[in-house]
Amino acid sequence: MTVPSAALVELAHSYGVATEFTDWRGERREVPQESVAAVLSAMGVDVSDPAAALEARDQEPWRRTLPACLVLVEGRSRAFPVHVPHGDPVVVDLHLEAGGRRQVAQLEHWVEPRRLDGELVGEATFELPADLPLGYHRLRAHSGDGRGGLDATTTVIVTPAWLGLDSTGSEQRSWGFATQLYSVRSRRSWGVGDLADLSDLAVWSGALGADYVLVNPLHAAEPVAPMEPSPYLPTSRRFFNPIYLRVEQVPEYVDLPAADRRRYGTLAKRVHERLDGSDVVDRDTAWTLKRTALELVHRVPRRAGRELEYRSWCRRQGQPLQDFATWCAIAEEHGNDAREWPEELRDARSTAVADYAAAHADEVELQTWLQWLLDEQLALAQSKALSAGMSLGTMHDLAVGVHPGGADVWRLRSTYASGIQVGAPPDPFNQVGQNWSQPPWRPDVLEELAYAPFRDLIAGVLRHAGGVRVDHIIGLFRLWWIPEGRPPSEGAYVRYDHEAMVGVLALEAQRAGAVVVGEDLGVVEPSARDYLGRRGVLGTSILWFERDDDGRPLPAERWREYCLASVTTHDLPPTAGYLDGVHVRLREELGLLTRPLDEEVAADEAERESWLDEVRSRGLLPPGADSEQTVEALHRYLTLTPARLLCVALTDAVGDRRTQNQPGTTDEYPNWRVPLSGPDERPMLLEDVLASDRAVRLARAVDPAGRQRAAR
Repeated sequence: MTVPSAALVELAHSYGVATEFTDWRGERREVPQESVAAVLSAMGVDVSDPAAALEARDQEPWRRTLPACLVLVEGRSRAFPVHVPHGDPVVVDLHLEAGGRRQVAQLEHWVEPRRLDGELVGEATFELPADLPLGYHRLRAHSGDGRGGLDATTTVIVTPAWLGLDSTGSEQRSWGFATQLYSVRSRRSWGVGDLADLSDLAVWSGALGADYVLVNPLHAAEPVAPMEPSPYLPTSRRFFNPIYLRVEQVPEYVDLPAADRRRYGTLAKRVHERLDGSDVVDRDTAWTLKRTALELVHRVPRRAGRELEYRSWCRRQGQPLQDFATWCAIAEEHGNDAREWPEELRDARSTAVADYAAAHADEVELQTWLQWLLDEQLALAQSKALSAGMSLGTMHDLAVGVHPGGADVWRLRSTYASGIQVGAPPDPFNQVGQNWSQPPWRPDVLEELAYAPFRDLIAGVLRHAGGVRVDHIIGLFRLWWIPEGRPPSEGAYVRYDHEAMVGVLALEAQRAGAVVVGEDLGVVEPSARDYLGRRGVLGTSILWFERDDDGRPLPAERWREYCLASVTTHDLPPTAGYLDGVHVRLREELGLLTRPLDEEVAADEAERESWLDEVRSRGLLPPGADSEQTVEALHRYLTLTPARLLCVALTDAVGDRRTQNQPGTTDEYPNWRVPLSGPDERPMLLEDVLASDRAVRLARAVDPAGRQRAAR
């Protein structure tokens, strides 16, 4: 391995690229020079002469009048520089989002001018006051002494100091179910759990006292088969997956002509014959048949009022919706990976793309219509949840990134780093590291755009939700960038402006009245957890992972208050399977262990037993307890913690044992294709869940005060 030169190291640090890191064993590791150079190149940096590149980097702020973006926390002031020709006067004012204008005061602060390209550039210092309202404001600087002058603007973002649970009005502890929605199939859904199933699940959960249902990411997938099974590798995070639509809930369905209704019946019969009872979630078959059914409904004329509503909604969504719909239309003809399209169609802003959209206006319109239906059915699911007594309702999951050939990368190409994939360095559970095959956002471009793509994303996810779980929230602080062609172990951490990212997240959540839960598991800097806690973003605590500095189970009283606490997570087997050690055997079968099986089994058994001893010490686990009793005891332990949100995996509620996802694999294991199953590992339907006494008993374990709103 070649160690980077001192000049390259300094250049890397100026762009937030780490040249070393501490691995999961606590050992310091150097990042190879080749990886550092590749990461910088992906940011548009010329690394052939690091010294020259560093000098250019140092001059960047002086070559612009105002910073690219200014983010501050409510109640705090912020000083910032303004660069103008030396000696020129400058006036700065702030145009507020809600209207009105504020003069911005200049500070007495002398900075030596610099000579750039033969001209002296001066720096004046101004200060944004501490009493600015929350929101997105516009800052303007204008100067001149009769020689023409200049006029520059930038965005000022004022973010909440604290989010927490205040916006939900919840004063007490809440709990809810977590589920992979696609796996929760009912008799009426077409092989994949849908938004009508979510509504029914929410009503049932609310009756048991739950305040939320956390679902897997519902982000948009490919418009035609083959469809990526992982909800964490979507084509777009901004839009939703129409596979979750319930066709019969589309108002125009009732007006299907007789011939189309017969054809619809044939499609429904085919999907149920092929998928009911299947031991695998077959998205391709489900979506292909559902898509045909939706096309039948799409042909039904909308009444005048609904047509006006639809057109108004499309206008509000603007260019992002049109771009996404255009991508889907092109993908239907040229495939789901935009990197393989004809060259002239790879640029979303090209004339060829505009011509294609015009020539295929019907296909584009179908895609916008599907997103409108999703908006309606998501709104209905949230309304049903709140009407059932939930304080939060639907809690969405936000994936880390998107498919490299998908719609988001295509329409926002300049915001993504090319030749880079996001992942994670080796850790105890994935000892060869992980490559998630997703391109990262460029932190420099996000700042230039005043975080508009991120703002739009969060607002869209929270439009009909009471909360969002941010997968790998540490990605708002730093991401593990892996140059293409290199193993996950040879990546590098790249830092983001976490104050801006977390601030925008909190601002959009406050506007939506939503709670934010950050998945902060794995290799996480303690300072990042502390920062999230200070901003009122809840963390994630998984019982098996909660240990003190000596490796002993962390006593309940020492758990975090502002966190979502659960026994398990979707990257582990359901608790019944975990207790049986199925995760160790599975990783051995897949070649994911780096030490002998006997050692891994012994270590795993010791870790599990230490937690069971802790639960026994609280009198929660009787001698000779069976699997169900043990699962209930582990969940009762959660109630001893101060955690504000408790989470019950629906798989645990029904006694499922099978792993939903094995990190570090793709097709070696049927990740994200395992239907909800009972203790016998046979698929079960939502109707069986709603009649499950076992699920009710587990709900009572986390709700010992008996807050159930309706007794069975």
